[in-house]
Amino acid sequence: MSIHKQFLTDIKSPRWWISWFTILFGCLIMAAGYVLFINPYNIVPGGIYGASIVMHSIFPSIQVGTFGYMFDIPLLLFGLICFGSTFGMRTIIAAMITPGLMNIISKAVYPSQSALEKLDPTQLLGGSIDLSHDLMLTTIIGSVLIGIGVGMVVRNQATTGGTDIIAMMLHKYFRINFSNGVLLADSIVVLSGLLVIGFGFGASDGPASGGWLLSLYSLVAIFVASRVIAYVIDGASYDKMIFIISDGHRDEIKHLVLKELDRSATYIKASGMYTDAEREMIFLVVSRKEIQFVQRRVKEIDPKAFMVVTDAYDTFGEGFKPLPDADQLQAS
Repeated sequence: MSIHKQFLTDIKSPRWWISWFTILFGCLIMAAGYVLFINPYNIVPGGIYGASIVMHSIFPSIQVGTFGYMFDIPLLLFGLICFGSTFGMRTIIAAMITPGLMNIISKAVYPSQSALEKLDPTQLLGGSIDLSHDLMLTTIIGSVLIGIGVGMVVRNQATTGGTDIIAMMLHKYFRINFSNGVLLADSIVVLSGLLVIGFGFGASDGPASGGWLLSLYSLVAIFVASRVIAYVIDGASYDKMIFIISDGHRDEIKHLVLKELDRSATYIKASGMYTDAEREMIFLVVSRKEIQFVQRRVKEIDPKAFMVVTDAYDTFGEGFKPLPDADQLQAS
């Protein structure tokens, strides 16, 4: 099917419209988190927009969102050159719309150009949400909003560009793990924030109030945003993997799994290293809500049973999530 015909087919689907609306709404939430709770307090939460906050401190006449375009456009072009058709249109649109939303919101919430250049929180919405004396609170609120926005975008098979693209390039050309690439890029941004905003190197107004302590708030922002992104993408709980070894209670545990849990499990042939005795180890996956019930019932069946419980980050198959498509963006 041609791209044109595929587009005409997609645009007729309500899911297509809902997906795009969610991406745009996620970009709006993320932009609001930056403008209202992060930018005015010189917190640098990594990424392209953290770098933009640093640059705004050096050139206050240029908005944070505009610097976002200056960073994002070259990165998107490199991404298209390096990754070709695998570099999705949704990512390009999300990366292009977010800085514009930041600029629009910024002009709407500050009363004058002078206040906008200074990112003065006392004049933000008339000072009604000035959190200058509650930096931890504004860090958490802003990070939660950013995390929600990014999570909504990623859930709909897009990214917001920025350091994700840098990490993809580092992985492709230098074999650096993707997550380590993101951490490296964000660390450089936070370090630049420490030098420019914390110690005043190159900043038009010298070091910001709070100095190097702002970098600690930046680390809090990165951590909180990453946890919220994971929550939005993967849900409130992970599945649990359980391994059970029990002597002489095969039928009772089988009844527990098949009848009481209404699930299935797998027998794995095993042998004890000390005794060399042949045993059957039971492997099953349950939800977090079911784990307490399983532990209690296994204890009732066999108090001497050996049980290991561990997280299952993603579970695919019958009774769980469907296997992803080949071109589907994965949250992990």
